[in-house]
Order: sequence, then C-alpha cells, then structure tokens
Amino acid sequence: MRKNLIASVAFLLASSTAVLAQSATDGKVKIGILNDQSGVYADFGGKSSVEAAKMAVEDFGGKVLDVPVEIVDADHQNKADIASNIARQWYDTEQVDAIMELTTSSVALAVQAIAKEKKKIDIVTGAATTDLTGKACSPYGFHWAYDTHALAVGTGGALVKQGGDSWFFLTADYAFGYSLEQQTSDYVKASGGTVVGAVRHPLSTQDFSSFLLQAQSSGAKVIGLANAGLDTSNAIKQAAEFGITQGGQHLAALLFTLAEVHGLGLEAAQGLTLTEGYYWNRDDESRAFAKKFFARTGKMPNMIHTGTYSAVTQYLKAVQKAGTDETEAVAKQLHEMPVDDVFGRGGTVGANGRMIHDMYLLQVKKPAESKEPWDYFNVLATIPGKEAYIDPAKSGCDLVK
Repeated sequence: MRKNLIASVAFLLASSTAVLAQSATDGKVKIGILNDQSGVYADFGGKSSVEAAKMAVEDFGGKVLDVPVEIVDADHQNKADIASNIARQWYDTEQVDAIMELTTSSVALAVQAIAKEKKKIDIVTGAATTDLTGKACSPYGFHWAYDTHALAVGTGGALVKQGGDSWFFLTADYAFGYSLEQQTSDYVKASGGTVVGAVRHPLSTQDFSSFLLQAQSSGAKVIGLANAGLDTSNAIKQAAEFGITQGGQHLAALLFTLAEVHGLGLEAAQGLTLTEGYYWNRDDESRAFAKKFFARTGKMPNMIHTGTYSAVTQYLKAVQKAGTDETEAVAKQLHEMPVDDVFGRGGTVGANGRMIHDMYLLQVKKPAESKEPWDYFNVLATIPGKEAYIDPAKSGCDLVK
C-alpha cells in the first residue's frame, strides 16, 4: 500500500505540473498593444509603440519559457467603449496575457478596470492620470513611463522658480486634462504661485481661438497647456498667431514630447520647457537604442516608445523569473524586480504599481543650437524619481499598507 500511495502521489504531482505548464502558456505568450493609431495621439505613441514592443521581443530572443512571444495591436480611437470591447475580446477569446501602452487616460482607466476584473496584467505607458496608481489602482495594474504628478513637478516647478508665479490653464476636457491641471495647480500654489483661471476644450479641437483669447485676457504670466499631442501643437501654433508669447506670456507645454517638437519644428517650439522620462541623445546607450528604433520607424523615440520597450522587456523578465505567465505570479515579480534598462535605470515598482524612475527637465533648442537632425533638447536637470512621483503610501491606493 505504501508503494502504491507514493506512486499515486508522484503521478498526481507530475500531472498537475504538466497541466499548470500547459495552462500557464497556452503554447505562447501574447501581448496586446492598444493605443491611438489614427488620431490626435498617433505620433505620440501609435504604430511606433507597436514597433518598440516588437523590438523588445526580438531583443529578448523571441521566446520565453521556450514558447514564442506574440505581439498584437489595435487602434482604440481614443474611445473608452471601443478599447473596452477590444480588451474583453483579447482577454476572453484571443488568449492575450497582458495589454500595454493604453494612450488616453479614460481608456487606460477603463481597460485597467477590466484587467482587474479578469485578473490580467496591464502596463500603462501612454496615459498620464495618477488615478491609475491611486484610487483606481489594481494588483495587476502598472504605470510605467510618466504621470501627471511627474510632469507638474518638472515643468510646473521649473517655471515657478523662473518667476512664472501666475497661471491660467487651457485643459483637455477629459480625465487626463483634469488630472494634469489639478496636479500642476497644486504644485504652483504650494510653491507660492496663484492660479487665476482655466478653460476646457474638446479633445481634437481644431480651433483654439476662443480659449486662447480667454487665456490672453487673464493676464497670467504662464498659460499651462494641460493637453497633449496635436492639441498641444495646434494650440502653440495658434498662440503665435495671436502674439501671445510676444506679449510677454509664457506657454507651458505640460505634456510635450520629442515627437510633437519634431512635428512643430524648432522655429516654433524653441524655448519651450518640458519634461520627459527619456531623451535619445542623453548618452551612448540611449543613442544606440534610438539608432535601431530609427531604422525601423524613421523617427527617434520619445518616452512613450522607449517606455513601451521597457514595459514589454520587464514583463518578459517577470514571466521568465516566475516560470509561468500566470497572472498572480507575474504580478508578484513585477512588483519585486528592479527595473534596469535603457529607459528605467535604477527603477523600482511601488505597491501601487507605479514604476519610480528619474525624469528629465528639458528645453527645446534654438535652430542654430541643433547640431544634427532630432537634436532638439538641452537637459536642464535630472529629477530624482522620489521627487517626481507621489509616495505610494500617499497615493490613495488601497493596496498600500
């Protein structure tokens, strides 16, 4: 009987291990990149983020746990309902293990809620709201490249120190804009400045004239553009037509990246102060990555593209270390493992899912200062991660004890 019992236990252990391995991988690891590929944020992330994800898989060797890694992608059109439908389909029927990028805060919040319900991983690199690691945090949700608090500390803090102590906000009318306006307002006020007013505009509006006239008439020293992508570029172009900067007011592009500077051109963008989590011309490692990225996309990467590369890489490392792509095990590794790659050097992940890493305060060069194509920024300061991001214990996330 003893021999039969031992044999039975061994058989059951072997069988359960085999089933676990099969259920853990389904013969592949599948990652979905869900973002705006045709609208106002298409240059911000778009298809270039998809290429960054594919680069990460290739650089990892194309496999993890001896099974292939597959990247799928879709355009959510900046609509939370479309994104939610895609996410449910991916998780429920297409065996997608993790969804990433998720440009647009309303989209990211909706998909993270679904991922939490389904007990699946999501890693946000394209959206900004701190709610993702605050009141809407998830044990399976992670926020990677930047957030509204880091932008407020970087760009907002720099301009207040330079004398820009009165602000008027031109804000995108959805969760991201509200969060960025609130975070920057709080930081301006805490630094001794004042907020004299704000106006909200629809996403993807083509005419900023009425909003800019209100900002101009406010007399604020700084007009904070709490928007992104083509909305920011169009606001800057139209502000020039009204002579706003010539009249002495300063434009603060609170979320502006290398991609938008390139689209706007140095002549129009020169002098703008902005904050990013990565700059391609920072050092030899960054330049080597950017060269590979440029060969695939025809552009240099911004923090969204490189952040997506980092997120995919870290996810695969977590799967490898966990020995499975089972969600609980991978999430545990993502919380515990340090982040050390071309994007997140010395990064750590808080209990609320916020990846904490250094940010960079940048200023757009004058055309005469640029030495080569895409050489657009002077690095004014490095903002340590602990200053840039909210302490997880103060984030409002109920996962933090």
